[in-house]
Amino acid sequence: MSVLIAMSGGVDSSVSAYLIREKYKICKGATMLLFLNEALGISAKHPCCSFENISDARKICEILGIQHEVINYMGDFEERVIKKFVHVYESGGTPNPCIDCNRFMKFDSLLKHAEISGLERIATGHYARITRDSSGRYLLSKAKDLARDQSYVLYMLSQEKLAKIDFPLGDMTKPEVRELAESLNFVNARKHDSQDICFVPDNDYAGFIENYTGKIYKPGNFINESGQVLGTHKGIINYTVGQRRGLGVPAKSRLYVANIDIESNNIVLAEEGSKILQVRGVIADNANLIALDSLKNLNARVKLRYRQKEIPAIINQENNKLIIEFTEPQTAPAIGQAAVIYDGDIVIGGGTISQIIHS
Repeated sequence: MSVLIAMSGGVDSSVSAYLIREKYKICKGATMLLFLNEALGISAKHPCCSFENISDARKICEILGIQHEVINYMGDFEERVIKKFVHVYESGGTPNPCIDCNRFMKFDSLLKHAEISGLERIATGHYARITRDSSGRYLLSKAKDLARDQSYVLYMLSQEKLAKIDFPLGDMTKPEVRELAESLNFVNARKHDSQDICFVPDNDYAGFIENYTGKIYKPGNFINESGQVLGTHKGIINYTVGQRRGLGVPAKSRLYVANIDIESNNIVLAEEGSKILQVRGVIADNANLIALDSLKNLNARVKLRYRQKEIPAIINQENNKLIIEFTEPQTAPAIGQAAVIYDGDIVIGGGTISQIIHS
């Protein structure tokens, strides 16, 4: 069996490479060049897609005695990930570029590259597990280390792709990974983890978008549910539905972003507990099911954001859409985020939130 190992230069992918080399006969490391820091106005010292990271990945491959290559995906990454990220924010949504990167880069482009190179599988440093049920169906499950679990951003994987993927870290905790890396004298054993969105320095989404597009996003009004002006916002890209911090509007109780109106450039704020914030359900497009072929009136749990807890819901499928009705109203889910369905540790499937069903 032969495997192409995705290597970012971080400790997770490096330990994955070691474990894969121990398991399979033929292995090769590959670092995807997704962007150049300077081209995006990012400091050359920023760790993601830096020459330091490429160098670290190459050093690990040398230690392991396997080949290493760098694959230039900058054009595809900009078209399929960065531009979509910008567009969704400009449309008042909340994108999840990590899901798009996994969908288009790691488990599409990289998998195709492996096949063209005559390699049968790919491996990554994701914290998740792939198993098979009694019928032979591939299942995607949460990682042993729930604090690191990344199954949420992998819900789009098909049976065909799951059959060709390894997640060697699925049964390990992060401390165990670092301990193993230290025992192997890896240069990156104590390297800091990468941030949530690799191409956005310091999580300054608005600053990145302004720098990338060269646009000035005009200030507008914060208004309440009745249309009364409460203050002035700094431009729609600075806000997301459900946000309560950094609004700069004095109020007796907490205020949340309830709606972003692109046409009027107004942002509606509502007090905690307001009906406008309470959502009965969502509709998710581009549905992908892993554990089932189809579903109807499924009682399960759904995660609406990566860091949020799962909530109980009833899910139905209509063609390529998921209609998700919560058993209790939820506060301000955001269009553009993923709705991922779980049965315990197993990922049933998911889709991208496209519509909100209000109470």
